[in-house]
Amino acid sequence: MPADARPDEATIVEALGEVYDPCCAERGLSVVDMGLVEGVHIDGARVRVDLVLTTGWCPFVASLSTTIPDRLRQLGGVDDVEVNVLWDPVWTSERLSPKAHAELSMPLEQLIPYRERRLAQSAEGA
Repeated sequence: MPADARPDEATIVEALGEVYDPCCAERGLSVVDMGLVEGVHIDGARVRVDLVLTTGWCPFVASLSTTIPDRLRQLGGVDDVEVNVLWDPVWTSERLSPKAHAELSMPLEQLIPYRERRLAQSAEGA
């Protein structure tokens, strides 16, 4: 990309795909995979990224407010980045990418032993 060129929305979103949600980084899930990116707004060399957090108590918002601008400033033509946290819409698991859904889902057959162990412990205590 020429030095004076500005990235488009697709380029910004692709770069955000390299910013990992701290709670899911070990699983390789980015803020895009987690469905946190609500919107990208480009005004010349300024970019605003609107985020929807998985919870209002998300302890990682400070980290994301640093890592997102750091990554986007690596793109040619981006000088200023604002991370804007939105409270509406509310994040739901429907926002997960297929990759994130697969990584974060636990099949029922994996849950059954936990349930059986809990039931056995309850029966012992009764």
